[in-house]
Amino acid sequence: MDKGAGTQGYDPVRNVVIVGGGTAGWMAAAALSRFLGRDRTITLVESDAIGIVGVGEATIPPIRTFNSMLDIAEEDFLRETRGTFKLGIEFVNWGRVGDRYMHPFGAYGQDFHGVPFHQMWLRYRALGGDAGLEDFSMCIAAAHRGKFGKARPGEPTPLQHIAWAYHFDAGLYARFLRGIAEQQGVVRREGRIVAFHRDGESGDVTSVEFEGGTRLAGDLFLDCSGFRGLLIEEALETGWEDWSHWLPMDSALAVPTANTEAPAPFTRSTAHAAGWQWRIPLQHRTGNGHVFCSAHTDADQAERTLRENVEGDLLADPRMIRFTTGMRRQAWNHNVVSLGLASGFIEPLESTSIHLIQHGVLRLIGLFPDRKINPTEREEYNRNLRSIFEFVRDFVILHYKANQREDSVFWRQMAAMSVPDTLQHRMDLWQAHGRVFPKEADMFNIPSWVAVMLGQNVTPDRYDPVADALVEKQLTAALADMRTRYAETAGRLPSHETYLQKVGAWA
Repeated sequence: MDKGAGTQGYDPVRNVVIVGGGTAGWMAAAALSRFLGRDRTITLVESDAIGIVGVGEATIPPIRTFNSMLDIAEEDFLRETRGTFKLGIEFVNWGRVGDRYMHPFGAYGQDFHGVPFHQMWLRYRALGGDAGLEDFSMCIAAAHRGKFGKARPGEPTPLQHIAWAYHFDAGLYARFLRGIAEQQGVVRREGRIVAFHRDGESGDVTSVEFEGGTRLAGDLFLDCSGFRGLLIEEALETGWEDWSHWLPMDSALAVPTANTEAPAPFTRSTAHAAGWQWRIPLQHRTGNGHVFCSAHTDADQAERTLRENVEGDLLADPRMIRFTTGMRRQAWNHNVVSLGLASGFIEPLESTSIHLIQHGVLRLIGLFPDRKINPTEREEYNRNLRSIFEFVRDFVILHYKANQREDSVFWRQMAAMSVPDTLQHRMDLWQAHGRVFPKEADMFNIPSWVAVMLGQNVTPDRYDPVADALVEKQLTAALADMRTRYAETAGRLPSHETYLQKVGAWA
């Protein structure tokens, strides 16, 4: 066989330039240097003079996979980032004022012979059962009690149904990843970029220029420059797709407060008259913020609402962040791949911002190009990133659409709005028989859609007929046993803080 088979004309990317640090830049640097650092130079450019934008410090379970790929021990990660465990998100006032429900990460109950658990619960309720859906979630049982624990490998226990993510300090996470990336050979370059240069024939970016006139050349550029989009937009004029007609939130006020109690193992999202407020408990402080629509309330009123509803002393003045929900028309254009806020932004209601970075980084590794970029591979990257952004968009829109509040013009308008066809189709399928069919890009599975639909009072007209195949007596007995085991198991767990200290994760 020809020793050169499969390598003829191979012209690899040798120089990768990451423009911007923060969470996006250092996640990219750590992952690329781990898997693609051999025989490549990876340089990250950031300026200490440019602040980092962060509107949330909560994640969803796939962050565990990313950390594992980098061989990061969970206890080290939590200790270095002052992190806590997250079992889900509690939503307050989202259906009607006074309503409260939780979106857990783990499953509800157990499916029986292929029949989804929520269908069995819908039948159980139709038969007069009085237990709520949340009584059958191990995550919720633990969260409501301020507890946390894990199943030992092979142990037959309800703890097998727990799934978790984290709350953490995003600035500390970036610093932690920087240490890993630099150990793996990434070079950090301090400086402010004032210009960029493109190839006159191909249009690709060839270099960036610093104050003073020095240049840094690259084969592939990662734009992690935030909303500005230094390369993806200012250099390449890629364009922005605006989704604010569905998600009109355009402002956020963020502020840390001192802890007033042991950190809870869940995020809280409380809806207000023209937006919502997050509460994210860390080891050393609590992150708070008010996301709002400036067309329905002004900044002064939004800040008053935030100050009146936080717990604990403010550790800083509230910081304003302005944004427009949407995404770049192409996440990868020419030889520039945008990540983080440079690629798009969907408000942090379901804690997806860091996951979108993670997904983009790992998809890039899976489609890493030669210097002569294959258009089909670039198109596949853009198709996949669009599908996952649109999925998140639809899932977040659902929370606003599925409300029954009458207390403000904002909520009435959100309930009356038309939604994307993709979301309307899902809602129609649910309304008929409570059915949910996962799609390729779904990062939230069936229980997530069930949690929001039922949590916000969207009850299907009828349960799926397949649930009638179960004998009524066996159904009620099985649910009663399951409910008891979840409650008893949660009661035996250590407190969240005790668990963190026990495993060496408390800073």
